[in-house]
Amino acid sequence: MKAKHRFIFAVVVLGLLMTGPFVVTSLLVWLDMKEAERNMLTELLVSRLPVGTMMTLFGFAIGVMVLHKLFKQYVEGLLRMSETLRLMLRANRDFRVELDGPPEVQQLAQAANELAQQRDELMDDVDAQIARAKASVEEEKNRLAALMSELSQAVVVCNLDGRILLYNNRARLQFKALALGPTSAAGGALIGLGRSIFSILEKNQVEHAGDVIRLRLAAGKTPHASFTTTTRGGQLLRIQMVPVMPGAGEAAGAAMSGYVLTIDNITRSIEEEEKRDQALHALSQGSRSAIANIRAAVANLLDYPDMEPEQRGRFLHVIDDEVAKRSQSIDQTMSQFSDSLKTRWPLEDILGVDVISAARRRIEERLKLPIKCEEVDESLWLKADSFSLVFALVFLAGRLQDHYEPRELRFRLSSEGRLAYLDLIWAGPAMSSETFYTWEMESMQVGGDTSPLTLRDVIDRHGGEIWYQREKAAHRAYFRFVLPVATPDAEVMIEERQVTGRPEYYDFDLFKFDDRSIDLDRKLSDLTCTVFDTETTGLEPSNGDEIIQIGAARIVNNRLLRQEVFDQIIDPECPLKPESIPIHGITEDMVRGKPNIDAVLPAFHQFCEDTVLIAHNAAFDMRFLQLKEERTGIRFTQPVLDTLLLSAVVHPNQESHKLDVILERLGIQIDTRHNALEDSLATGEVFLKLVPLLADMGIVTVRQALEASEKTYYARIKY
Repeated sequence: MKAKHRFIFAVVVLGLLMTGPFVVTSLLVWLDMKEAERNMLTELLVSRLPVGTMMTLFGFAIGVMVLHKLFKQYVEGLLRMSETLRLMLRANRDFRVELDGPPEVQQLAQAANELAQQRDELMDDVDAQIARAKASVEEEKNRLAALMSELSQAVVVCNLDGRILLYNNRARLQFKALALGPTSAAGGALIGLGRSIFSILEKNQVEHAGDVIRLRLAAGKTPHASFTTTTRGGQLLRIQMVPVMPGAGEAAGAAMSGYVLTIDNITRSIEEEEKRDQALHALSQGSRSAIANIRAAVANLLDYPDMEPEQRGRFLHVIDDEVAKRSQSIDQTMSQFSDSLKTRWPLEDILGVDVISAARRRIEERLKLPIKCEEVDESLWLKADSFSLVFALVFLAGRLQDHYEPRELRFRLSSEGRLAYLDLIWAGPAMSSETFYTWEMESMQVGGDTSPLTLRDVIDRHGGEIWYQREKAAHRAYFRFVLPVATPDAEVMIEERQVTGRPEYYDFDLFKFDDRSIDLDRKLSDLTCTVFDTETTGLEPSNGDEIIQIGAARIVNNRLLRQEVFDQIIDPECPLKPESIPIHGITEDMVRGKPNIDAVLPAFHQFCEDTVLIAHNAAFDMRFLQLKEERTGIRFTQPVLDTLLLSAVVHPNQESHKLDVILERLGIQIDTRHNALEDSLATGEVFLKLVPLLADMGIVTVRQALEASEKTYYARIKY
């Protein structure tokens, strides 16, 4: 029986106790009386009935008030205490029972808190022992994560269903750069843990490569396969596949459980090779007609030695013109080939300031020469062989120290167009051109380290130039390195540097993960979810308020993925309400020029495709999305779980289910409130904390959670 029903029953019993004995006694006396006595009693009672009724009602009211107070203190107080104890057991160890109510209840709460403290000390000890036991395993995982995150090649690991189990940062950036249309908005790249690789690569090609590997395994050959495929945007990708085999402790001879894909974008190299082919073709085809013209002119000159001077001049002009054209064509082709050959040496994209820092450290350690920097463009990226370039700088510094003994050296870095100027500056006497030529052509040596390359080799490897120049006014000179600026993938590289912390790009528990569709009978702990939140111009979606920000994150395998997020400011195409700006902190300047809802909603729909939606007070957010269905044609038809309703299911006796209160109750810290992304991450944490509490109540599937939510009082709220 629910507490509310028990209270009503107690009130009824109180009423019966207050009126029942009097009524029964009066009935017995009435039956024993004679007619005259009954008339006399009736006359006495009727005249005094109002006073008796008022006294009875007054006493009943006092009794109900006392009963209600006792019920609130003892029954509801104990129910709240039981919810808090479950909270301490499953969700928030640091939470404690509030000492409230009558002395007996407070003593019980104090005893519960003391038990919780002892439990925490025991759990801390157990956790410490588990942490020590798992240290080696965690170390191995961290090494793997570090290795994968630092690789310069895109790597993706999938299970046999094509679900992504691991990917590194290079793969994320590469596929984000390749994404077209709405998927490129707000970081909504198609790659992500638990997502299908077949949304990026052709399924038939991947499966065929898997078949090739199985055949090679059966034949006892090295299992690998490779293929080339194209993306939707026309980019060419070269894929190499190797299998993931069972561990040594598992059954020998078992089939592969997944595969590793290494991915290279070969579009640019293919384009360069095509350009070279076209240049060779144009050179050979163009030369044939020119040579034929020359041969014909020469033959005429030889066959007719007595031809008129004017006619002879025309033939000679033909020969001269064709030779000039071929010479120009050959020069142009050689120039193109020269550039191509120079770029064949593998150069890396690196920040110029990093090259300077490496050279500075080596010069100060090896040569004990102070180094200073002036006018260094810290945002300038170079395409360079950083090792040979740093070696060349240290080599020149050593030569300067041996011949001119400068007190210090300086670096300067600037750019002009596609060229970067890296200057090594010193103060001192002028040097001769012969000396510089000698340094340029001799093999480089720094202390005990030698290099087979000369300074000229290093410059040629970069397709650059070097010269010596003197600043007479400042009485100093410098070597200027002219180097190529790294323009491609510059934005990607900048973003790559902004990523901090250990990435959450792997989850090997997904090897046995099989998420084929949204199944309402699937366990909450096994769901793939998208937790989201919106910021809006106001609180009335039906009266013209618009969405100005959508933030979302994914939950896969009971794990909140903080790096697979969707975060987009939206131009509402209407003025913001001044009273709302202090709440969400989004201003007119921040939304102007951003994509409107027509561009963002398809991207968000693709981000959360095939996942269960989760939000706090979801009815509010979903109403905004539903009002855009007709305009955008986008419908969100997947199940929606509301953490407000789930909190009311788990803690029906708590007074508030606002997000701030729940966060405090569950011990969740959040940096910023009323930011769509931060709120969605906080809501995701709340959901993960609620799942075990729901399981204690027998609510383990999506269907059960939805049914329980619909029965709460808050489910009646409409927007």
